[in-house]
Amino acid sequence: QVQLVESGGGLVEAGGSLRLSCAASGSAFSINAMGWYRQAPGKQRDLVAIITRGGTTNYADSVKGRFTISSDNAKKTVYLQMNSLKPEDTAVYLCYGNVGFRQYDYWGQGTQVTVSS
Repeated sequence: QVQLVESGGGLVEAGGSLRLSCAASGSAFSINAMGWYRQAPGKQRDLVAIITRGGTTNYADSVKGRFTISSDNAKKTVYLQMNSLKPEDTAVYLCYGNVGFRQYDYWGQGTQVTVSS
């Protein structure tokens, strides 16, 4: 089984920065893509950013120019550098991984990001 473990969430003031990390572990596997979703109370879960095996990145329009996604050489750890944070960025951020030939989806436990005004 594959596990995704997140770290780096917390409380930050508007305009500040935060860096999230997600490490994949478990049985031997290959990663097709990893990324971050977020879900605020009472709202749907939305894609924030994703990076594919080939290094292609995609971002939600709301975070372009402020957030940067990256991964390590093995593409089994993904990072989200969040700058110029806004109160509307407040949400639970969940790490996402798409794994293996059958393209199974895996999710982290979620880490809370709170941005105060």
